[in-house]
Amino acid sequence: MRVLFVSFPAAAHVYPMVPLAWSLQAQCHEVRVAVHPSMAHEVGQSGLPAIAFGSCDNERMQAMLEFNANLHDLEDLDNDLAIRGEEDEPWHKAWLTLVGALSLHTPDLPELVALCRDWKPDLVLWDPLCIQAAVAAEATGIPHARLLWGQDNVGWLWERYSRREPTGDMIIEGSLDWMMAPMLEPYGLEFSETQILGESSIDQRPAGWRIPTDIDYLPMRWAPYNGGAVTQGWATTPPPRPRVVMTFGTSGRGRLLFHVSGSSFEDTVRTLCELDIELVVTLDKTKPIENPPENLRIIDYVPLSQILPTCAVIINHAGEGSVMTAGVHEVPQLLCPVPNWGEHNVARGVAATGNGLVLAAEDFTPEKAKAALSRLLTEPEFREGAARFRRELDTLPFPAELIPLLTERVRAHQGGGAPGRPDTER
Repeated sequence: MRVLFVSFPAAAHVYPMVPLAWSLQAQCHEVRVAVHPSMAHEVGQSGLPAIAFGSCDNERMQAMLEFNANLHDLEDLDNDLAIRGEEDEPWHKAWLTLVGALSLHTPDLPELVALCRDWKPDLVLWDPLCIQAAVAAEATGIPHARLLWGQDNVGWLWERYSRREPTGDMIIEGSLDWMMAPMLEPYGLEFSETQILGESSIDQRPAGWRIPTDIDYLPMRWAPYNGGAVTQGWATTPPPRPRVVMTFGTSGRGRLLFHVSGSSFEDTVRTLCELDIELVVTLDKTKPIENPPENLRIIDYVPLSQILPTCAVIINHAGEGSVMTAGVHEVPQLLCPVPNWGEHNVARGVAATGNGLVLAAEDFTPEKAKAALSRLLTEPEFREGAARFRRELDTLPFPAELIPLLTERVRAHQGGGAPGRPDTER
């Protein structure tokens, strides 16, 4: 079986695809990962074959990538897509923001269609922000599915939009046609909900963490992959004092904790280092600290899977990758979310499991962080909660266990055909 993965160009989107791709390769299936050139090297480092698609001519995508790389620009980033999933939660502005994000890859659709026609994959697995991959699959008669990397905000917003009463808002009413018509018309396709939600959806999170939708998810256990890097001896050697790692992600709003809270990065680091710990900070090496505490280590980056086995606590931004990776390694967590996507519910899930504490950005101060960290280090119930979280994750099927189901669906598609879809030569 040939399987094409299609990812949005961000590490937090690429990394969750890697374990399933590895599992497919280990069972002698052919795999390729299509991604914007800016992330092709990251894919290659994982040992997977990368196919770069999307050119510098896509001005909107280039602007998004440049914006996301600049910490100062991120101060203007909105939180329209921070969804709680509540019954009466406003959704109109979030839907329009999502439409803008989903349309970023539209100019690159012909490349995806050509790739599907040339390589002829048996299955396309795509990032929820890459609906162009679903269109390419349907234009070439290939079964496809979404591979979720976090909370299904796309599914939740789609259900609100599709079941809406007439709003009288011309922008809302015309948003779907504006987004989909430029993709569908060149290939003679009619709109289908599967182009937004996939023919199925793979979810790597505990079922209890999902926001309410009517979508029937295929569960899969989170298998951590945090990037390729040479293992550093200090990171894997148990330290003489409790090791605490503080990381707020490589992109997105998590890096804005100190801007939002008004607290000082340096004051926070110095205050935490008053505890008898080794503090490893992967946040911002561009802000050197003069005369740093002797128990502080500032680094550019280290894959969490390398360092977490020797850690007592992780401080993070409630990002899916950080939280799930810490869960697999049974490490208690101090979450300091700056909401951008699903951080509200991730933090709530961790707190409910007893796996950690939550300190909202607006409440964050160095002293409060120190007090919370002290509790996590000294109160055994948090370690017990981390063990419960690990057991909960272990109830989900491992990536390799999902492959027979995917294979079965591909065979059913090949045997029964795909009524109503154009043939591969259209």
